[in-house]
Amino acid sequence: MLKSLLRKTMRLLMTPLRMNYRKRNGVTDKQARKEIPNRVLLGLARDMIREGHTATISVKGYSMRPFLEHERDRVTLDAPKNLKVGDAVLAEISKDHYVLHRIIGIEGERVTLMGDGNISGTESCRVSDVAGVVTQYLRPRRMLLASDPILQRRIRLWRKLLPVRRYLLFIYKAII
Repeated sequence: MLKSLLRKTMRLLMTPLRMNYRKRNGVTDKQARKEIPNRVLLGLARDMIREGHTATISVKGYSMRPFLEHERDRVTLDAPKNLKVGDAVLAEISKDHYVLHRIIGIEGERVTLMGDGNISGTESCRVSDVAGVVTQYLRPRRMLLASDPILQRRIRLWRKLLPVRRYLLFIYKAII
């Protein structure tokens, strides 16, 4: 009850900020989209990357908030060369099940992944299951390189804020 009341109050207080954010970042874009199942699209993207091409895909889901937003942002993927902690990667965690999450640990051939918008729970895969690594974040009217030092600093800070991430995401969702 208290949580519901707090959420409604936060949404009411943040409405002007939320509307301004949506207008500024193109979230209200109502373009027609054709959706292809992830297992098909991401399998094709994996194959293209293995052939030496890059692939650009739209982000679906909320597990990479606040860095990537559902159906607003796109990412460019390239072949995984030197994987390191902090890289956002597209990985096949089981047969035809892909996730775009950040690497939080590498032990030999085992890679541990976790979404930026997750407060608990991790996935594991092998290094060979990593289909691609994010090289660019494409937002409406803006492009960020994954190697940008300011972005890398923000990612490191966000990883350190894991104990309070639940509260920060609550405020972020109220604004968006």
